[in-house]
Amino acid sequence: MSDRAALLKGIRTWLAVFVVCLVLSGATAFPLVHELRWTEDLLRALSVPQHLPGLMDWIERVRQGLDATDAEYPFVLYGTDWLAFAHLVIAVAFYGPYRDPVRNIWVVEFGMIACAGIVPLALICGPVRGIPFWWTLIDISFGVFGVIPLYAVRRRIKRLEALTPPPQPGTSAVAV
Repeated sequence: MSDRAALLKGIRTWLAVFVVCLVLSGATAFPLVHELRWTEDLLRALSVPQHLPGLMDWIERVRQGLDATDAEYPFVLYGTDWLAFAHLVIAVAFYGPYRDPVRNIWVVEFGMIACAGIVPLALICGPVRGIPFWWTLIDISFGVFGVIPLYAVRRRIKRLEALTPPPQPGTSAVAV
């Protein structure tokens, strides 16, 4: 396999992993109420309340809040539907670098900026919304872990770009 082919395969593999995680994280925002009930039941079955009572207290509080919101103001949860939709739309944007990584590196860089933006958002909005600091750290981890595959992709794209001859005058660039 040539260097170009190996780089392209690595780029596409990392992008596929990133997109799958993005889609899964978005899709989990749709069934929030039911999902949290299942999570609470699972944690109880695993004896989590005895070992991590703080986590269990937080899960119970969030579930109670979601239940009350769903019962009285279900339209508020429409916001999480839009959050899920945004994840899915952003995932679609990564088709560009999958198809032509060099030309569409900006999508990867945009994703890296978005991952970095999670940190200040969580640190500012978490305390404002009464989120425990340890949960804020979990939220921040999405940005930290999200940037890892994107950084790997960007490095590979830069190496692929160095191997790609510039287009000749009078010819159009062909997608990789």
